[in-house]
Amino acid sequence: MNLQKLLEGVQANHVEALDLVSLEGGFYLLNVHAGGKSHVLCDEQAKVIHLRSVEHARDLLSEMPAVPFFLVQSSAYDEMCGLAEGVREPLRVPISLRSAW
Repeated sequence: MNLQKLLEGVQANHVEALDLVSLEGGFYLLNVHAGGKSHVLCDEQAKVIHLRSVEHARDLLSEMPAVPFFLVQSSAYDEMCGLAEGVREPLRVPISLRSAW
């Protein structure tokens, strides 16, 4: 999904939420939850957009109407040996789409 389709989806109330997913290496991806599916935000050439920070995401989405926005962080403990098996959900914290400054 590109930025234009995301904006159209938000304006039509088709987007349920946005997840800013923190990945190893210090970058983020934006997952768009719409129509019961998850889509990664891409550019016009269908390449995944890598964001540098929460503020970078906010800047990119500054013209967008408010929509639930979450910061998602996987647990480092999932990679450790000796932990009990089972599904561990990532930490999903609601954050503001607008900067607090």
